[in-house]
Amino acid sequence: MSNSTSDSLYTLRVAKRKDARTLAQIGAATFLESFVEEIDGEAIINHCEEQHAAGVYEKYLSYRKTRAWIAEFNKTGVPIGYALNCLPDLPVEPQPGDIELKRIYVFSRFHGSGAGKALMQASIDHARELGAPRLLLGTYEGNGRAIGFYKKIGFKTIGTRQFLVGGTYYDDIVMGLDLT
Repeated sequence: MSNSTSDSLYTLRVAKRKDARTLAQIGAATFLESFVEEIDGEAIINHCEEQHAAGVYEKYLSYRKTRAWIAEFNKTGVPIGYALNCLPDLPVEPQPGDIELKRIYVFSRFHGSGAGKALMQASIDHARELGAPRLLLGTYEGNGRAIGFYKKIGFKTIGTRQFLVGGTYYDDIVMGLDLT
């Protein structure tokens, strides 16, 4: 995939280390939007400050096998979604070379725009470029829309995990897409 793809609504581009601040902002904003009804206010704010800080993204982007993409609204250049691939950190038996889709979010008003599909395709293409046998991800078990999206692409449930936010554990499922 080239560094940039575009349609009439958004442009998708590969993020660079200098984009860490942008990734932090879009990461926190989309996490807040996605889980406003699930996670306590103070807990979600603290989680975003810790897990979506620019330094977190700078560290991710410093690793050779990590790649991130930003989808930007064409009219303004404002980010509307992003995705991040990295080495796996999931409680499943890894296969040598597995890659994890650590994060993929698009603001809900842009669901159906094709941005999510483009981000997912970029993630899959990157994993294939690396020769990964599988692309893995973890998602909240109550996020039916995301799970349906992943299943439609071909992801299958391969495990579970507990995701800690603010002292509360949330049940996630771990999914894998066979790339061989």
